[in-house]
Amino acid sequence: MSLLGNGLLTALAFLGALLMLIVVHEWGHYWVARRVGVKVLRFSIGFGKPLWQSRRGPDQTEWVIGAFPLGGNVRMLDEREGIVPPEEVARAFNRQSLARRFAIVVAGPLANFILAFLIYCGLYLYGIPGLVPYVDAPPPGTLAASAGFQAGERIVQVAHQPVETWNEVQLILIDQALEKAHLEVKTQDEAGHVALHELDLSQLEASQRDADLLNQIGLKPWDFPIPPEVGQVLPEGPAARAGLQTGDRIRAVDGQPLASWQALVKIVRASAGHVLTLTLDHQGQTRVVTLTPRAEHGEGGEVVGKIGVSPRLSPELSAHYWTTVHEGPVGALQHAGSKTWEVTRLTFKTFAAMLMGEASWKNVGGPIQIADYAGQTARMGAVPYLTFIALISISLGALNLLPVPLLDGGHLMYYVVELIKGSPVSDRVLALTQRVGLMLLVALMGFALYNDIQRLLTN
Repeated sequence: MSLLGNGLLTALAFLGALLMLIVVHEWGHYWVARRVGVKVLRFSIGFGKPLWQSRRGPDQTEWVIGAFPLGGNVRMLDEREGIVPPEEVARAFNRQSLARRFAIVVAGPLANFILAFLIYCGLYLYGIPGLVPYVDAPPPGTLAASAGFQAGERIVQVAHQPVETWNEVQLILIDQALEKAHLEVKTQDEAGHVALHELDLSQLEASQRDADLLNQIGLKPWDFPIPPEVGQVLPEGPAARAGLQTGDRIRAVDGQPLASWQALVKIVRASAGHVLTLTLDHQGQTRVVTLTPRAEHGEGGEVVGKIGVSPRLSPELSAHYWTTVHEGPVGALQHAGSKTWEVTRLTFKTFAAMLMGEASWKNVGGPIQIADYAGQTARMGAVPYLTFIALISISLGALNLLPVPLLDGGHLMYYVVELIKGSPVSDRVLALTQRVGLMLLVALMGFALYNDIQRLLTN
């Protein structure tokens, strides 16, 4: 895909994810408010100048789409914000019982958790592909090398929890790293021999307890040698224009013998815009072609060469690389519930660890990073993109539950105080804490944007 095409896909994927998450969150507030009899004056998605607005329904609720889709708002009838006609006082938000107000506020984050749960249900029913956790030889000096991991071993248990994919391994290890745990990893080699490896994660620095944890430990997927045989050829790519066909075996590049597909990838990635000469063997006939890898942005933002081909993998080799986690209706519900809970728990644990200085603040990402991940997962397919949306939905729900004024969690904090003292928080305290909350949110957004810019500069 061209740079322009990648940029357009990233923008559309980012916008689509944002709209879905914001609409679901605000709809949670709206739906519960209507169920308990509160009058909703305005339902808005985005901020700034309205791009579209309309009044609908028996209450003539104003529906608005703003120019900047970075949030939303459900405005309800409230005596603290204006004059309320006597006949509608009973429908004002501030006149509702504490339980009803609590339900309305918590419904937004809860809707985000429900969205993630439903996505996971659908994915488990459809089947979630994942990389089988075969281990490559760990770099010397890493925790994995000290623990005795060997190339070709398959991880079957982490901290006594069975695992089927690298994603499951990563989630458990991040959780255990935040606990500074000393844990046991069970592996099995091709001959069926079982080995137990002990990892002492308390040795990790706070800056190492992040999404790059596997590399910090020294655990990485085994790079199975793949024969340099062409599988799929993308239309109109450099390979297709040069005449490469499915089944071609690439014997040499620029006269140098080629041992594996990985060797070809390494050469092509480093040769953007440079002519390469390929020696091919197809059904016993040898031919020589030339092509020029086109320049594209890699996952880290660097420029790499691509020619538009993928390797042919035998069923046996594919089984070494990939597995599909598939469940029936009951199993999908159970696994989706467990997955939603585990990711939610890990999200809150990461928040707490960052506040305590036990996890890196580099984990905080802003809109640029979210857009980048949205584009990457969208290019990978529907399943990775939906998985990304589920993760971001949980993060949004968890963030909104933090006890910070202006967030939903801040309002819930006020209600807890009201329950304890028997009366609402005073207007003076409310105004003061909301100013503090605004400063905290601005600081957090600024820090997230700073991290985004740092990532762009380092890439």
